[in-house]
Amino acid sequence: MTTVSQFELDRDLGALRLYRQGAAAKIELNRPERMNAWNTGLGVALRDTVLDLAADSGVRAVLITGAGRAFSSGADLRDDDRALTEDGRPDVYKTLTERYHPIIAGIREMPKPVVAAVHGAAAGIGASLALSCDLIVAAESAYFLLAFVNIGLVPDGGSSLLVPTRIGFARAAELALLGERLPAPKALDWGLINRVVPDEDLVPHAEELVSRLATGPTRSYAGAKRQLNAWLYGRMHDQLELEAQIQREMAGSADFAEGVLAFAEKRQPHFTGS
Repeated sequence: MTTVSQFELDRDLGALRLYRQGAAAKIELNRPERMNAWNTGLGVALRDTVLDLAADSGVRAVLITGAGRAFSSGADLRDDDRALTEDGRPDVYKTLTERYHPIIAGIREMPKPVVAAVHGAAAGIGASLALSCDLIVAAESAYFLLAFVNIGLVPDGGSSLLVPTRIGFARAAELALLGERLPAPKALDWGLINRVVPDEDLVPHAEELVSRLATGPTRSYAGAKRQLNAWLYGRMHDQLELEAQIQREMAGSADFAEGVLAFAEKRQPHFTGS
């Protein structure tokens, strides 16, 4: 399948680009040199764009994807502009509650369908972003990774809710505790995602899908989302708050400090459980 994209650039926010085609919108994470890792600029731009699109009645379906060779590798541990606590540690609670949570909740509560087109890595908050969407299409070479445990953290961005509601406790525990890659074909088999397509077909397939949704019964889609949210995600905001509180505890641990240092030094961490 080879088609020329009909989406035209509407807004260039640097770390994020917004495209439009009729009633369809496409959000492209645009930090390819960092595999679309989330820094402050990207987080703010994504939050504001998600909220804008949710309120825009002229937009009837949204596609989220990433530029370069990955969907998103997760949080940027080298973000120089990140919020800090009084003792100089990353203020993960502030980042989650003020920036990440409005994005995840905004997508789930958006009264229109949202599609994720995933290639390469969808790791950490990148995985959470993809899993907050209504439909997930992945390239054959894509993979999903709850990478938090590998640096001494816990799942956040709603992934402690979004993963088990899709695939159950046993598989969610495996992803959260082992921190191993889940290849797209296996993610499809587990029921984590909806479709897997050849790498070269991902963009045209996803754009065709979101364009189809943009011409569909928008109020019907919104009603279906409300039903699913009420049954599966009625305590979403409580769970997001719990994630942020526990993540704040983890960010003050010696294991997290070791995990970040090991990541920077490109070595295996030596966790002590403290």
